[in-house]
Amino acid sequence: MAYDVSKMADWQIAEAAEEHMPAPEEWQEKLGLKKGEVLAYGKVARLDFLKIMERLKDKPDGKYIEVTAVTPTPLGEGKTTTTMGLMEGLGKQGENVGGCIRQPSGGPTMNVKGTAAGGGNAILIPHTEFSMGLTGDINDIMNAHNLAMVALTARMQHERNYDDEQLARLSRMPRLNIDPNRVEMGWILDFCAQSLRNIIIGIGGRMDGFLMQSKFGIAVGSELMAILSIVRDLADLRERMNHITVAFDKKGKPITTADLEVAGAMTAWMRNTINPTLCCTAEYQPCMVHAGPFANIAVGQSSIIADRLGLKMFDYHVTESGFAADIGFEKFWNVKCRYSGLKPHVSVLTTSIRSLKMHGGGPKVVAGVALPDTYKKPNVELVEKGCENMLHHINTIRTSGINPVVCINMFPTDTKEEVAIVRKAAEAAGARCAVSSHFSDGGDGALELADAVKEACKEKNDFKFLYPMEMKLRERVDNIAKVVYGADGVSWAPEAAAKAKAFEADSKYDEYATMMVKTHLSLTHDPSIKGTPKGWMLPIRDILIYSGAKFLCPMAGAISLMPGTGSDPAFRKVDVDVKTGKVKGLHEVD
Repeated sequence: MAYDVSKMADWQIAEAAEEHMPAPEEWQEKLGLKKGEVLAYGKVARLDFLKIMERLKDKPDGKYIEVTAVTPTPLGEGKTTTTMGLMEGLGKQGENVGGCIRQPSGGPTMNVKGTAAGGGNAILIPHTEFSMGLTGDINDIMNAHNLAMVALTARMQHERNYDDEQLARLSRMPRLNIDPNRVEMGWILDFCAQSLRNIIIGIGGRMDGFLMQSKFGIAVGSELMAILSIVRDLADLRERMNHITVAFDKKGKPITTADLEVAGAMTAWMRNTINPTLCCTAEYQPCMVHAGPFANIAVGQSSIIADRLGLKMFDYHVTESGFAADIGFEKFWNVKCRYSGLKPHVSVLTTSIRSLKMHGGGPKVVAGVALPDTYKKPNVELVEKGCENMLHHINTIRTSGINPVVCINMFPTDTKEEVAIVRKAAEAAGARCAVSSHFSDGGDGALELADAVKEACKEKNDFKFLYPMEMKLRERVDNIAKVVYGADGVSWAPEAAAKAKAFEADSKYDEYATMMVKTHLSLTHDPSIKGTPKGWMLPIRDILIYSGAKFLCPMAGAISLMPGTGSDPAFRKVDVDVKTGKVKGLHEVD
């Protein structure tokens, strides 16, 4: 049943739906799983990936559906809501459907954007557990990542305090000669804490550590989260864990987690993270949660592991990519699918009238501030102008060989005239288009979308990557900038250009994926520039190296690896009902 969204908040809908949510043992029977393949964890369960994949390895894969979006307002345009709604719509039609979304970060949950659990009748449950840690994957990543920093900083202190003979006797490790000015990693925390972006550690005496500048990033931006997103199994995780570059020595040689002899312990912390957590929609379609967000500074995808599992378990498997098609879909297309070997059948482009009005010249949208009236009243002219942004993303998806389905995520203030303009523009560009009211009506409101997606899945596509792996780094970046972002080219800062030349001269980096770091709020590097700008250059200021994930990460614009908390953060509204023990005040936007 669909709940009345005009009378019930998202948390109330989630709470009502949770009363009838299948228990872990019920999921075992419902999904046809065997004893020991469902690992109970409170209200939710983990799925034993290795056991299930071994049993189902010869079963044909189902249809592979990716969900992305137009360039969003800071509020998000309902990509997760559309993912939930599509599963509910397919479920209403009797299809064997499931999916996977990303685990929310505590940073946005306690800041401005919210928990990204979907909304209305297209929401993921159990809502509180999903929003606040779930089965602990992010905590395991934090512990593993920070353990590497503990190993590094302790080693630096001991190498300073002891001569070679003492060091050999006490540590049974060779001197690593770590360069304190070339420490690549920092610490991580799963909150938005701008005061920790740049810090000094080791203040005190010789036994209080090594005095140096350091930094914090947000947990889901860790290389370990990127690795979890793209590994195929536990063996792959363990192997990649050896190769993470933590720092460089004084001759410029990488110091890895293997050099610090910490990779095994890091894998031990992360051993359970390879098993996706099983949750569901408000209409009880199974939905896994695995890997983390932040496609602007990381891969921003639900995991390859979950997609492999879902394609064996379901006839239709829906997976979510972070942010808009210029970031989330581009990384799904050229990184995730290349690593997984999986070929998508269709991509759903989530579109809202609100976002198109913004790109058509509407007033500034600020998270945490009341939406201007322009977005609540009909304005055909702004919608028409804003459609150019949608058409740009349609063309990006079509470049991959996929013909997308445009989903107009229906808001209560949208008018028939505005919707008709978007549909006409999408269909003129050769895309299917469906209007979906899943937020208000659940699966019943997503039947048109479900039909369009099933029709698209029947078509053969000519899926192909944007560039071959043999293409050198700067040429790849130029390709992405021109084709996906619409730039005229790329301008390289001297430091970034020098790094790019060095990477291109070493053939081992040819197999590294190109993982762009860019704002999600614009096709450009500047979040204030809306629409579909022309006549601009993409500035690359630096290149990060993730040697365990095998990513080279060109950084465009002033992206910070540690977001900041706003002036009216969500944590001010979060509390616990001391009589029931229930969390109250959590809110969600996406």
